[in-house]
Amino acid sequence: MVDGAVVATTPCFLGADPATSPLLGGAVNRPLARVEDLARDLVRSLHPDLAARAVLLARAPSDLVTANRTTVAAGDRVIPLAGIWRDERFPDASEQAKLQALSDAIDDAAGYGDEHHAALEYTSEPKGVPAADLDAEQRALLRGLLGTYLGRVPDEVSPLRRYDDDAELDAVHLAWAGPIGPGEPHYYRLQGPRLLLEWDNTQRGANHAHSVWRDPEADFGLDVLARHRADWHRRA
Repeated sequence: MVDGAVVATTPCFLGADPATSPLLGGAVNRPLARVEDLARDLVRSLHPDLAARAVLLARAPSDLVTANRTTVAAGDRVIPLAGIWRDERFPDASEQAKLQALSDAIDDAAGYGDEHHAALEYTSEPKGVPAADLDAEQRALLRGLLGTYLGRVPDEVSPLRRYDDDAELDAVHLAWAGPIGPGEPHYYRLQGPRLLLEWDNTQRGANHAHSVWRDPEADFGLDVLARHRADWHRRA
C-alpha cells in the first residue's frame, strides 16, 4: 500500500503439505485441487502436436524455477533447497547438515542435469503453447486456471478481468514438465505480459505442492531488513 492505494498484490504464494490428505468418512482434503487439476485437464486436452510443444520435459524439476528470488530474471533456474536461505546458515552444524542432506535427496530424486535446467529455465520470451493456439473449450479451462491464482485477492485489485479480452488471453503461454498422470511429480507455468504463475507438486512423493503468482515487473519483495543488516551490523 502506498498513500492508501494498492500498488502490488504479488508475489502471492500458497502451498499445501500434504497436498492430499484423508478425512474422516473417506473424504479427501486437497486445498489446491483446482490449481492442479485444471492445468492437468488443459494439457491432457491438447492435440499431440500442441502437447509436444507444451510439455518441455518428461520429468519435473525439484521446485519452482524462479524460487524465492526477490526479482525474476532471464536465466533463473531451480535453487536447491539448501540455497533458498541465500547466504544464511543454521548456527547448529548438525541442523545444517540435515538440511543439506534433505536438499541433496530432493535434487537426486529430480535427476536434473544442466540440459534439463536449460530447457526449463525462465526466459523473457515465454516457453510452451500460447492461448492463441487453443480452441474455445481449452481457452475456458485456461481462464478458469487463471482465476485460481488471480482470484486470491479482491476483484477491485485483481487483473483477472483483463483476460476477458481475447487478445490479452492470446499472449498467455502454458508450459509443463513431468508426467500428466495424477499422483506423478509435475510442474507447470503460465507466462505472459506482467504475469508469471508457477506450480510444482514434486516433493514427498508428489504430495507437497507450491503455487505462486508473480508480476515480473512489479513484485513487492525487496528485503530491506537484510540490506540494513548487511550494511550496518556486519561491519565490525
